[in-house]
Amino acid sequence: MADQSKSNPKIHYPKLGVCLFIGFIIWWLPVPNLPDGLILPDGADFAKGWCVFAVFAATILCFILRPMPMGPTVLLALVILAATKTLGETGKESFAAAMAGYGNTTVWLVVGAFLIAGAMIRTGLGKRIALGCVVKFGKTTLGLGYATAAAEFILGSVIPSNTARGGGVMAPVVNSLARALGSTPEGQPKRAGEYLMLNGAHLNLITAAMFLTGMAANSLVVDYAFKEGVKFGWLTWLKGSIVPGLVSLFLLPWFLFKLLKPELKDAKAAQTKAREQLSEMGVWTRGEKIMMGVFVSLLILWVSGKAHGMHTGVVALIGVLVLILTGTEKWEDITGNKEAWDALIWLGGMVCMAGLLKDHGFIAWFASSMEGQVSGLGALATALALALVYFYSMYGFSMLTGHIAAMVAAFLALAISAGAPPMLMVALLAYFSNLCGCLTNYSTGPVVIYSGFGYVPVARWFKVGFIVSLFHLVVWLGVGLPYWKLLGWW
Repeated sequence: MADQSKSNPKIHYPKLGVCLFIGFIIWWLPVPNLPDGLILPDGADFAKGWCVFAVFAATILCFILRPMPMGPTVLLALVILAATKTLGETGKESFAAAMAGYGNTTVWLVVGAFLIAGAMIRTGLGKRIALGCVVKFGKTTLGLGYATAAAEFILGSVIPSNTARGGGVMAPVVNSLARALGSTPEGQPKRAGEYLMLNGAHLNLITAAMFLTGMAANSLVVDYAFKEGVKFGWLTWLKGSIVPGLVSLFLLPWFLFKLLKPELKDAKAAQTKAREQLSEMGVWTRGEKIMMGVFVSLLILWVSGKAHGMHTGVVALIGVLVLILTGTEKWEDITGNKEAWDALIWLGGMVCMAGLLKDHGFIAWFASSMEGQVSGLGALATALALALVYFYSMYGFSMLTGHIAAMVAAFLALAISAGAPPMLMVALLAYFSNLCGCLTNYSTGPVVIYSGFGYVPVARWFKVGFIVSLFHLVVWLGVGLPYWKLLGWW
């Protein structure tokens, strides 16, 4: 994010006022009557659940309007809940309940992976992997598309911020390749740049969908699923995504190449540029070698979780400690990783509020109230209908995280109450939560960055994005549904 001057403060007070006012109105609205026969969780207080919803709704509106960064937005929400003693009889009890999300194990997996991602970028290993893929596959423009896919797949498994991966590592490399081919936003963008930018942005969303650690807010989906009694950990996530994901990575560069028809086919100039940049990096440094060892070890330990029994979050923190103990990372690097600690604040807070909505019966009330709207469709049809509504509702959101936080818990509870297969519904929401970012040029950080280079007009980005959304539906439903049937998920 660019630095903002004092005349353009990071906090937009009128927008913040609107969000707080909406939350205040919901808070003081009469608490709805519960439907006959609805059984709330033990210890649930629906009046408290309604107050939590008011704060939660104001928070989601802040995510959409963006009056201030996500971290302080969520912190403000938690302070309101704690200060009003909404969550307990005493101030201490309420404060303790508001802080409960910061002990969530999946939240700490994301924090650990963010810290590892910082080392991946600082050591230069991420850039070396990206350039190496270009040298290997980048003889043609289509080959550059596949080089981007290969690099995204490798980095997506361990870098949990799709913005850090797409914007911090891949986008600068892709931009330099386009310019090496004589394609700039001002001159001949269709020569190669348009294809490379759209390809890079949409591939980033596929790898974000393939790995639990592919995008920070994926852990919210896992937490919501767990609250519905569905375990959807790192390996389960990958087991469900690997087949449709690999098919997508294999087909999308070719699909976009045929759709966009870049004017230049020979990309040897870009391959030469990548080779020169690799040469400038020199031989592998000690830090890169250690980082590669940690990278491979993490993947092995995450995949073999059932054998050793360690939680994926513990594995990530072991990787962080190895980097510190070997001197690859300094403690100042760890404490200075603002993305990791910002993720801890907003993600832990959102996990807490989502849990409170569930515990105090709000999610059960919503699902019961909406169940009649989808009844009679059949189990599979219900899951698919809700998944499609969820996918295309992304048009109304300016960030994937806000979309997930606002809708996944409610849609999942509604689908399960209407008879949809729980594992199938979790899979659809998990993977669609990232793939739906294809629709707009403002859906998530890396898409904004790729779009911001200026190779693709906004109207064309939307048009191509809608076509890519159809591509995703054909692949992830056409290939995914039979595969998930084979896994016994429906």
